Amino acid sequence: MTLLILGLVLFLGTHSISIFADPLRNSLAAKSEVGWKAIYGLLSLAGIVLIAKGYADARTTAAVLYTTPVWMSHVMALLMLPVFILFFAPYFPGRIKAAAKHPQLVAVKLWAFSHLLVNGSVADVVLFGSFLAWAVVDRISLKRRAPRSVPGLPEAGRNDVIVVILGLLVYVAFVKWLHMNLIGVAPFVPMG
Repeated sequence: MTLLILGLVLFLGTHSISIFADPLRNSLAAKSEVGWKAIYGLLSLAGIVLIAKGYADARTTAAVLYTTPVWMSHVMALLMLPVFILFFAPYFPGRIKAAAKHPQLVAVKLWAFSHLLVNGSVADVVLFGSFLAWAVVDRISLKRRAPRSVPGLPEAGRNDVIVVILGLLVYVAFVKWLHMNLIGVAPFVPMG
C-alpha cells in the first residue's frame, strides 16, 4: 500500500501544482517550457509506475470494504463508454469539448466513480477515491484559474466524429485486450 500511496502523492501532487501553486507553475514554465514539461512528465511517469506497482501489490491483500452485485459491472461498462471519448475531446475540439467544458476531468470522474461501483477493497477505494477527489478539486479550482490552451486540431464539427470513433475504438481495445494485459483483470465478469 505504501507504493500505491507514494505513487498517488507523486502523480496527483504533480497534477495539483496548478491547483495550489499556479503562480509557481507559471513562473517555472516561463523560465523553461521544455524543462518544466520534462520534469512534469518524468514525475508523472514515476507516479504512474509506482501506482501500477503499488496497486498490483495492494489489491491482492487489501481488506474488502464492500461488494456489489455482478450486474453492477454492466452499469460500470455503460458509464465507461464516454470516458475515452471525453479523454480525447480536448485534442479534437468541437461540440463535445464545448459541452463538457473540461472533458478530461469529466472522464477522470466517470472512470473513478464507475470503478468504485465494482471495486470495494481498501486499495480500490484509495486509488479510485483519490482520483475522484482530485478531479473534483481540480474542476472547482478551474473557476479561479486562467485557462490554458491545449495543443490539438483547429475547432471543427468533424472533430466530434473523430473523437467518438477514436474513443469507441480505444474503449473496445481496452475491453477486449488492454485491460487484461495491462491491469491483469478481465473488465467483465460473466453473469450466470
